[in-house]
Amino acid sequence: MARLFLVVALCAAVFLLPAGASGRPAAPNVGTVTPVIYGTQGANGWYTTNVTINWVIAPLPVQMTEGCDARQIQLDTVNTDFTCHAWWIDGDYSATVHIHRDATPPTVAVTPERAPDANGWYNHAVAFAYTGADATSGVAACSRVAYAGPDNQHASVTGSCSDNAGNVTSVTAPLKYDATPPKIKKFEPKALKGGARLHWTDSADVKSVEIQRAPGLKGAAQSVVYRGASLSSGWVDRGLRPGREYRYQLTVSDDAANKTTKTIDFVARGALLDPAPGERVTKAPLLVWTPVRGASYYNVVLVRGRRVFSAWPTSARLKMPRAWTYHGRRYKLRSGSYRWFVWPGFGSLSAGHYGKMLGGSTFTFGGPG
Repeated sequence: MARLFLVVALCAAVFLLPAGASGRPAAPNVGTVTPVIYGTQGANGWYTTNVTINWVIAPLPVQMTEGCDARQIQLDTVNTDFTCHAWWIDGDYSATVHIHRDATPPTVAVTPERAPDANGWYNHAVAFAYTGADATSGVAACSRVAYAGPDNQHASVTGSCSDNAGNVTSVTAPLKYDATPPKIKKFEPKALKGGARLHWTDSADVKSVEIQRAPGLKGAAQSVVYRGASLSSGWVDRGLRPGREYRYQLTVSDDAANKTTKTIDFVARGALLDPAPGERVTKAPLLVWTPVRGASYYNVVLVRGRRVFSAWPTSARLKMPRAWTYHGRRYKLRSGSYRWFVWPGFGSLSAGHYGKMLGGSTFTFGGPG
């Protein structure tokens, strides 16, 4: 029974020592040496502040001690051992503590995983990789942070790295983000003689405009005919072949290289501007042609198999009536194709002084007869 009691007592003496400490009893009934450690414990047995070590020796008095003065650790250390050894008349006892101190957070660098899309802007999701360095306990983990909105010129991401002692360093990285394409609110052509004035309205964030035309220049299937800033007054394309169909593609871009595209088709005109050649209308059309300098009136003739209408407006446009009388016969617009012609007139109407015919065109009426 005495042997069993001795073994239990020795084991209890060892297990009562604090973490990071060890003791060695020299003989039965010898005193004890117990370390008392003050400091903030982090992770994995590391301290993250200054560490103070005191020793409790019992019983007193003792004959001699070694290494039992109070100690303070103020510098980072991977491992430093401290041992207190005490002697009594009938034996000695020692205890050792192992101190790991890291009070210095890791250094952190943050790097985007790809370059900005345009002009320092990102226009779709981007991830930022955080990397760290730690000279004492080593880096445990670092963040990877992705940003996918909202749009913000002053956006930011925040990530961190931690070391094995539990110290953490957070770093915020700025970025400019815009994933929203600009808007084209309106894109329409206005017919000119042998050309077209293209007019559009767009959103305030538009920084550049490109217009492509098909068919293109000098026999090309497609050409860029304008590239530059947005124009509030529109842009004029000339040298078009009357009666030929053209397709214009307008692309607007913002600083982040977001793009929006809109396409329109346009039939080039000669002197007769509207309706476009062969255009289908569902109500009485407004006939528009290019003004002639010095003309005091115009003669407009409408033909469907034979001449069915004639008028002499004084301006370069005429709103067709829905029904009319010509040479004593009643007419009205009926479904089908019509041809129309315009001559300029000079001086008084009674003088009958006409210039060269401006041209002829067609339209198709598709309204109720």
